[in-house]
Amino acid sequence: MVNSLRRALVFGLPAAALVRPYAAAAQAPLRLEITEGVIEPMPFAAPTFVAATPGSSDMAGRITQVMIDDLVGTGLFREIPSSAHIGRVTSFEAPVRFSDWTVINAQALVTGAVEQSGDRITVSFRLWDVFAQAPLGDGLRFQGTVSAWRRLAHKAADTVYTRLTGESGYFDSRVAYIAASGPKSARRKQLAIMDYDGANAATLTDGNALVLTPRLSKSARQILYTSYEQGSPKIFLIGAQGGRQQVLSDVSGMTFAPRFSPDESRAVMSLSTGAGANIYLADIGSGRRTQLTNTSSIDTAPCFSPNGGEIVFESDRGGTQQLYVMASSGGSARRISFGDGRYATPVWSPRGDRIAFTKLVGGRFHIGVMSPDGSNERLLTASYIDEGPTWAPNGRVIMFFRESPGETGGPRLYSVDITGRNLKPVPTAGFASDPSWSGLLS
Repeated sequence: MVNSLRRALVFGLPAAALVRPYAAAAQAPLRLEITEGVIEPMPFAAPTFVAATPGSSDMAGRITQVMIDDLVGTGLFREIPSSAHIGRVTSFEAPVRFSDWTVINAQALVTGAVEQSGDRITVSFRLWDVFAQAPLGDGLRFQGTVSAWRRLAHKAADTVYTRLTGESGYFDSRVAYIAASGPKSARRKQLAIMDYDGANAATLTDGNALVLTPRLSKSARQILYTSYEQGSPKIFLIGAQGGRQQVLSDVSGMTFAPRFSPDESRAVMSLSTGAGANIYLADIGSGRRTQLTNTSSIDTAPCFSPNGGEIVFESDRGGTQQLYVMASSGGSARRISFGDGRYATPVWSPRGDRIAFTKLVGGRFHIGVMSPDGSNERLLTASYIDEGPTWAPNGRVIMFFRESPGETGGPRLYSVDITGRNLKPVPTAGFASDPSWSGLLS
């Protein structure tokens, strides 16, 4: 079977994004239409943000570059490099000379300024429709500490993404995962967490006990994971900053494959006391359990729908490993996967419109998506081993891990758009597997 075992920142609120389709007329709002077909990336320019206070030029350059990397990394936008710029932005308040940007075919322009005073940073920026010669929404000002400078850049990129696509962004988010090191025969695995782009990575366990399947809460405050610290697999709960680890619902038998409920007050999991495994619901605070399935089969890898009303899970109750959906209170389940091969690790999209899964067919692994009723199945990847999908906060990108064969091979994180485009590695210091994406940070 596939392995199934406050606030740091103060932000202004953006004005409502324009969502009408892009038109070539001079006064039409700029908008990138995201379709299922091939997308021509939108060309944009983002001159280095102005250093509005002495000593802030380095920070201004770093914030600008992270924002650019976020946008380009989606595959939806193409940066016009600074070497092609004709105009210069020397003051955030100076009028924009749109002819300087029109001539290099920039459709969108981002201008900004950075102020740094002690441990505080203020980032101001505006997004412009070059051809309409008008701003897209109000200018924004984000404030935070020096240590949170990357979050400021991600927040700016999220705003640009939203105003140009009409969809929410996903850059200001975190990912829990398993960091692995050492030879394949004796691999050391540690619970770890990082920003969505691999930055600010930190390990949360010491690697002395095998850990698997971390599940980061939507708020990015807590992590559920499976650990062999007590011999047999048990589900543990830990804060996303580390600290004390506690066993969730300590019972006889093996517990594994946890997931948070949407409100983070409960966890759904598998409990095995013999040859089979059933799905249980546990209260995070008290550990009190409710049994949701009662079969002699292996029911595992449960995941709530975004509204909390249903649970998708994998089971071999029909003779092969397939996906099923049931009410979150338990009861009868309906099978939703009917293609060739075996299905595993289902994860409901934050939008509720798709379920991602791992599929093994013809000796190859795939990451795929389908509608919650099982229709519209689409395979996005194919490899020696692709496994463990997790959704970006906006439901447009999936992260997973890909295992390479051989003695020197190991798992690496990748991401792919739900159309199957823009497959790319996610940078980590070493081997990494089992990603779990948070929601947007508050």
